[in-house]
Amino acid sequence: MAEQDRGVPPERLEDGQLLKELEAIHRTRHETLLYGSDDALETHTSRMGALEAEYLRRHPGAPRCGAGPGRARGPGRVATPEAGSPGSAP
Repeated sequence: MAEQDRGVPPERLEDGQLLKELEAIHRTRHETLLYGSDDALETHTSRMGALEAEYLRRHPGAPRCGAGPGRARGPGRVATPEAGSPGSAP
């Protein structure tokens, strides 16, 4: 597809531009998921993946805020209620 349809290829963006593109695409993700057409969601997913892959290529050792142990649940982990929250043991 043409550049004007998909945006500037991520590898051609300067670091500041890449971050702005990432911020913008993450802001619009939820709305695209809920209200976008199948084509819009496919385009959004593809662009977001390309931008994220380019960011990680440029910054392989960059810390990811909050990405420490216990933040993301893998397939074998389940959420446990916190003390004092609804559904927790007294």
